[in-house]
Amino acid sequence: MSDRAAGHVFRIPIALRWSDLDAFNHVNNARYLTFLEQARIEWFDTLDAPWMTDEVAPVVATATINFKRPIEYPASIAVELFTERLGNTSVTIGHRILADDGTLHAEGHVVAVWVARASGRPIPLPDAVRKASELLLQA
Repeated sequence: MSDRAAGHVFRIPIALRWSDLDAFNHVNNARYLTFLEQARIEWFDTLDAPWMTDEVAPVVATATINFKRPIEYPASIAVELFTERLGNTSVTIGHRILADDGTLHAEGHVVAVWVARASGRPIPLPDAVRKASELLLQA
């Protein structure tokens, strides 16, 4: 279960699986994107209105991860999300992957753009996404 937005951060714990590991007994770098996706979807699912429909959906335009320290198994980690920038058709979602002891494992951002499914063209952010993003906007 996820934690609700606390202040300007949405935080969700991530349970590590054996399949997340590589031959060096730490989390494979590709899994970090999966962790971010899981946190994003769980955040979107807390919204009080649809963030995706048969007509509109978000696409990832940019994903940046700055790796700081490997995550070694076993570990208790969480992903924190916050809004870095709010545009007309996109939101830049900042993120941190942290250990329970506060160790920073990775940070970066994802730019999500809402598009019309039929045309693939950008559209204005759904109202629920804009309101939720404003709550997580970093000063």
